[in-house]
Amino acid sequence: MDNRNHSRFSPPAVGGVSLLVVFAVLCLTVFALLALATVQADVRLADASAQAVADYYAADCRAQELLARLRRGERPEGVEILERREEEAYIARYAVPISDTQELQVEVELTEEPGDRRRWRVIRWQAVPSVVWEGDETLEVWDGTL
Repeated sequence: MDNRNHSRFSPPAVGGVSLLVVFAVLCLTVFALLALATVQADVRLADASAQAVADYYAADCRAQELLARLRRGERPEGVEILERREEEAYIARYAVPISDTQELQVEVELTEEPGDRRRWRVIRWQAVPSVVWEGDETLEVWDGTL
């Protein structure tokens, strides 16, 4: 028997396959990290959206409470009463904050009817910005010099 053939045995060439496996693992790791970042961004967006909805409905509830007090004949603090001479009608106007940048503006009309009856009509029930947006109109353009 010739022992020289067995001593010269070389392992199979796996360099290309190894590189392919490393590349595939690297790609899958990058895709997993991108998926994780996307999920975290979606969670933050969903939390912000849920908070905005909760804030709006809290303000809506407060506005309904003020309207109920108006209907009982009270004049709550922060409610502005405007008088219209025709038809014995009055307009009540108030605003309830939703967030730092939004408020719920409400206008309702009270009409006095014969027989000591009152009728309320909502004129405006609208979420509006509470701050004025000021855009930055400056634009720095390179003039070609260093």
